[in-house]
Amino acid sequence: MKNKIIAFNFPEKMHTELKARLLYDGIPMTKFIRHYVESYLRKDSCVLSFINDYKKKNKTLNKKRRKENLKLVEKGKEIETMFNLSKEDITEIYDILDDNLEIKI
Repeated sequence: MKNKIIAFNFPEKMHTELKARLLYDGIPMTKFIRHYVESYLRKDSCVLSFINDYKKKNKTLNKKRRKENLKLVEKGKEIETMFNLSKEDITEIYDILDDNLEIKI
């Protein structure tokens, strides 16, 4: 699998505070960011709650859309349970869909 580089611009003070806080917790910055992204992609409930709070505060979606999104996430979890899909099965399904979409484009 090919890796990609992601770069962020932070105010110097924020960068220093983040670096100090992560050092205090014994977590390298790259591992912290990678873990957060993985949790977001896994639809971890804590991260989704954080994202929903962000959406409310920054009004990225209206209340109705946020509620619909939450219902869709719950429905997805129900389907995973109903069909007993493993993470590998889901990844394979996404790969198949991705391959088919690339062919049509």
